[in-house]
Amino acid sequence: MNDIKKTEFNISIYSDLLFAGIAQLIGNAQKKVAISLNSETSLLYWSIGNYINTDLKASGQITYGSKIVATLSQQLTASFGKGYTYTALTRMCKVAEKFDEKNIATLSQQLSWSHMIELTVIDDPIKRAFYIQLCVNGNWGIRQLRNNIDGMLFERTDISAKPEDIINESLEQLSGKNVWAPELVFKNSYVLDFLNLPGNYSEKDLENALIDNIEQFILELGAGFAFIERQKRISVDSVDYHLDLLFYHRKLKRLIAVDLKLGKFKPKHKAQMEMYLRWLQKHEMQEGEEIPIGLLLCSEGNTEHIELLMLDNYQIRVAQYLTELPSKEWFADKLHRSLEIAKQNMIGQKRFR
Repeated sequence: MNDIKKTEFNISIYSDLLFAGIAQLIGNAQKKVAISLNSETSLLYWSIGNYINTDLKASGQITYGSKIVATLSQQLTASFGKGYTYTALTRMCKVAEKFDEKNIATLSQQLSWSHMIELTVIDDPIKRAFYIQLCVNGNWGIRQLRNNIDGMLFERTDISAKPEDIINESLEQLSGKNVWAPELVFKNSYVLDFLNLPGNYSEKDLENALIDNIEQFILELGAGFAFIERQKRISVDSVDYHLDLLFYHRKLKRLIAVDLKLGKFKPKHKAQMEMYLRWLQKHEMQEGEEIPIGLLLCSEGNTEHIELLMLDNYQIRVAQYLTELPSKEWFADKLHRSLEIAKQNMIGQKRFR
């Protein structure tokens, strides 16, 4: 290679290296600008909504609020262009009602204005905090957030039946240290309406259908699950047992043993799962992992049995699986019953102390 070509070759290499570095700088800057713009826009919209709400209350004009906002919309649109329709202004007011100044300053750095609008449909502050934190941590898009709210993810997650202070503590751990509590991962019911099972199916039919639809099953289980093995052989005293499904959860850093059951949960299922978990802990658990967790999926629910056995203490979760999508009222009623049973158990425990 002559000197001219060698020089051109070196120039090309150095140019490529410079381009890669500068491209990264530009990309990072554009990202920061986008985040900053989103934050400033969200803060502006919240300030407008808060100003309207405060002024209408102070002046006693809430009765005529909708008419005043409609007129205000026309004035703002004439002066500042699009973005100040009646609908947009009412959404600003709604967001200002749900989030205070301290919250909006933090959230504007993490979520888009569209996310905040979507979250205003949730009246319960604890429930809203749940969706906010999982949305931020999971980097959910608008559609995913909407689908999870519509699918009653909060009501179906184990944390929903816990006392308010435990829910807040778990969310704070997730926010501050990115530590996932199992109650935020596991659900009390799983909808498996994608299986198309026959009316009279066996546990084997269920297992085969789940394997055939493993991608959809993992989506229903939730983020972080990785499938490892089916019919995991567990040998104890020369006797072979077989665990239906074995998963690993990346965020919990645990093996997840899943056993499928037709009918209701029975106390003997607890003993069987305990044996599986101890075996996995002894033979399969690797350095840096937490102890395994068991998930018993039953076709029928019996919440009181589960509460009385205090299975959480044994790293065992029990959930009902549904082969058809029930109504939202069904989920709400299930949560209500779980809360009542948990409340009664807490009262009983206090009496015996």
